[in-house]
Amino acid sequence: MTRSFWQTLKVSPVLVAASLFATSSANAQAPSAEGQEVDQTLQQINNYQQMGQDSSLSQVTNVNQLRDVSPTDWAYEALRSLVDRYGCISGFPNQTYRGNQALSRYEFAAGLNSCLNQIERLIASQGSVGQEDLDTVNRLAQEFEAELGTIGGRVDELESRTAVLEDSQFSTTTKLNGEVIFAIADSFGDVEGQDDPTETTFGDRVRLNFDTSFTGKDRLRTRLQAGNIVEFDEDIGEGGIGLDSARLGFDANSDNDIGIDKLTYRNRLFDNKLTIYAGAVGLDIDNIFQLHNPVLESSGSGALSRFSRRNPILYRGGGSEGAGIGASLSFLDEKVTVTGLYLTEDGESSIPEEGEGLFNGSFTTGAQIELAPIENLTVGLVYLHSFQTEEDVNLTGSTGSELAEEPFGDVDTSADRFGLSGSLDVGKFNFTLNGAVSLADELGTDNSALLYTAFASVSFLDLVKEGSALSVGGGVVPTIVENDNALGEDEDTPVLVEALYKFPLNDNILITPGAYVLINPDADSDNDTVVVGVLRTTFKF
Repeated sequence: MTRSFWQTLKVSPVLVAASLFATSSANAQAPSAEGQEVDQTLQQINNYQQMGQDSSLSQVTNVNQLRDVSPTDWAYEALRSLVDRYGCISGFPNQTYRGNQALSRYEFAAGLNSCLNQIERLIASQGSVGQEDLDTVNRLAQEFEAELGTIGGRVDELESRTAVLEDSQFSTTTKLNGEVIFAIADSFGDVEGQDDPTETTFGDRVRLNFDTSFTGKDRLRTRLQAGNIVEFDEDIGEGGIGLDSARLGFDANSDNDIGIDKLTYRNRLFDNKLTIYAGAVGLDIDNIFQLHNPVLESSGSGALSRFSRRNPILYRGGGSEGAGIGASLSFLDEKVTVTGLYLTEDGESSIPEEGEGLFNGSFTTGAQIELAPIENLTVGLVYLHSFQTEEDVNLTGSTGSELAEEPFGDVDTSADRFGLSGSLDVGKFNFTLNGAVSLADELGTDNSALLYTAFASVSFLDLVKEGSALSVGGGVVPTIVENDNALGEDEDTPVLVEALYKFPLNDNILITPGAYVLINPDADSDNDTVVVGVLRTTFKF
């Protein structure tokens, strides 16, 4: 072996020592929590899998080439010294260093090899590494000998634990996650002349998601669902109060029979700038379009009422879920995103009969333009066109007045829907606003109808505990204001107001008490005000 090779071996411990120094300093900045090594390791494995497709490293010749490294960073001088003296620091293709990101063993090996090659070249070129440097390296190697032994032991232990997890894992490509909801609910108020016709109920909804990834950037989701949570729009005597607007945001009543609730595929391409969607079952508009209602949109951890979760005219009415495709493209540093979709009613795309199928039956198509002009503000503009056969007409997705749902009765109906939504974060507060109008046409006649809805909310985040939220919101439930059909317009304006408090017991259990009030239920002031009280507990794993 050459003399320069042996000198390289002597110099290499400085790299290990530098790594130890960086790790020690980082720990001084942010102390680690004991008992989380395995969780952190698994998280790193997931991160590496996601990054592995497009994270090739490139050599840095000047520390200022790294966009996320500034002179105020605590390790800036160390990085600058390594670049200037040895020239062996690598960055990611987008000119970032990601200094706070955990380091994989593969990345460490690549960086170490680069530094060793550079140091060997320095040694070979007229003895650039002096005896003083070699003496320093030897001293550092002796000082960190115990730490090196400790790290070696920890790496061996982690490898052993990882091997056990790999042997007993559910699947190499599929992750299982689930959500279980237990809810106590009751409605209060006279409905159709009956004094408080409902009793207090206790129900559940269970969802199991099997998420499969083939490339690390795509996801095939198969969801199983079962539940027995009452739907308040059921008629009196059948467990409900006959009001669509009273529905819970997480109701699901299959007598706890298990069924496939969702079968969808999503893939992100070109550095996540392009996302494509496809689904055979349960592909919803809100799976493709952004709702701009981050605190309240989830069925398991969002609003308690169906109305407050997402705009009924835009994201529920007119065949808002089923089978279909979609695509989303982001540009201008993700300040602008354009999304389009085409969906058919659930279960109809596979029926080869006249008036059914993928293109001849009920469908919805349209586009959304999402803007992010400043930090913490997003705005969405939506246009949708839908056609529904007489058997499928439901312009509000069962979340409005009875007339707004079928303004012309059971006849073929088309609708053009326009909407605006936005979300703004200010400190610990989140503000949302959305509104939409629908211009519906009775096919075969000149009759048309106009219906609208609007909603606003404010949420106080991290109140009492991190992850908690106190939310208050309300708006106009979808209602008909003009109608050429003999059925006419809604008599009064129905309004819903909701308040809730989400309190996380831990990362897996969330308790949400709250209530919502219906004023002028079913757009009729002769109906008494109805109050729905709810206590929801959500378990996630």
